[in-house]
Order: sequence, then structure tokens, then C-alpha cells
Amino acid sequence: MAKHEEGRAEVGISEKKPTDSNNFKMSGGAKIPFNIIDTALSSLKNSQSFINSGMDIATKTALDLVESFNDEEDINSMEKVMLEFAAMDRSLNNYIRAFEETVNQVKREKPEIIPDLENLVQEKLTTIENKNSDSDLKSNEKYVYFMDQLKEMKKQFRQISDNDDETIEQIDEDIAVTRSQMNFICPITQMEMRRPVRNKVCGHTYEEEAIVEIIQSRKQRKKKVRELVKRKRDALKWAVAMMM
Repeated sequence: MAKHEEGRAEVGISEKKPTDSNNFKMSGGAKIPFNIIDTALSSLKNSQSFINSGMDIATKTALDLVESFNDEEDINSMEKVMLEFAAMDRSLNNYIRAFEETVNQVKREKPEIIPDLENLVQEKLTTIENKNSDSDLKSNEKYVYFMDQLKEMKKQFRQISDNDDETIEQIDEDIAVTRSQMNFICPITQMEMRRPVRNKVCGHTYEEEAIVEIIQSRKQRKKKVRELVKRKRDALKWAVAMMM
């Protein structure tokens, strides 16, 4: 008799079904697969890394533009790209917030009938987005960093540009020559000039080969930077278009 009861007890244990902690059972018996919902939410959050990467690239591109003394219009276009990324970042965060708040609400209330989660999320999202303002975009952490870096870089390269101009356009007192001297010392090469050329603006004289080399070097450097920046800018525009 004891063995028979023990056998029934074992059968009773083996027939006990495990509960699924990832699925919430509503009061009416319906289940919502929150494990699937959590996976979808995780994917949404992961997509934020693409936005962050885009903003990092836009920042680097803008700084390259400043370094190459490019047009202000090109630099401003990068600011517009940053604002577009900031708008996408805000939209994504708003949706994630609406999604999480809706799911948590359903978990708390446990309704008898499974609600239309999509409609609930959309209603919550509309409420959140009604509080949006343009100032939100300019308070984005990466946008603020972008503007700070841009301001500092402009300041630095304005000083560098001024110093370079002084180096090329003025002759230091220790190497100055009088008009009566037949031989001139180039302020760039520190050597006697064989083919002197005079700057029509400042009146200073340089060795032709030296000054031409400097000018060509600057042009080549600017050209390379412009080409690199153009590729980055085109890639960013494509990325923004794909994510909009």
C-alpha cells in the first residue's frame, strides 16, 4: 500500500508542468509572449549605436573641414546632418519609452483580453511627442559636444592660419636686407635667392621655387582633405536617408 501511494506521488510530481516566466497569463487565460517583446525592444536599443556612430563621423568630418579651411557652407551642412541625427535619436528614444511604458502597464493591469499593443504604444507615443520642441535637438549630448569641438577647432586653426600668413608675408628683422644690397636672403630657405619674386600685396621678396612649393603643398593638402570629406559627407547623407 505504501509503495502504491509512493508511486502515485511520483506520478503526481512528474505530471507537474513548469511555468513559463517569460509569458504573462492574463486573467482571462490569454498569454502575451513578453520574451518576444523584450527581444524586439532590445533590437530597438541596439539600433541606437548606428545613430551614435553617424554623429561621431559627422563630428570628425566637420573638424576635417575646418582643418582644410573649407567653405563655411560645407561646415554648416555637417551641423544640419547632426541635427538630423539628433532628431532620429529623439524619435527612437520616444518610441522606446512609449514601448516600455505600455508593456509595463499591461504587466501591471493584466487585462482579461489581450489589448492591441500597437495602438496603445502609438497613443503613448503621440502623448510624448506632443511635448517635443526644437530646442530638444540642440540639447542632445553629442550635438553639444559637436558644437563645442567645432568652436574650439575654428579658434585653433584661425590662429594657425594667421601665423602661417605672417611667416610667408613678412621678413624678420634679423634677415631684413636693404635696397642697396644686390644679394637677397630668402626668409623661407634662409639662402641666397637665385630667382627672387616679389609679393605684389606686401612687397616682400622670396625665392620663387620655395614659395611655389609652399603654395602647391597647401593646395594638394586641401584637395586631399576635400576629397576625403566629400566621401564621408556622401556616406553620411546616404546613412541618414536610409534611417529616415
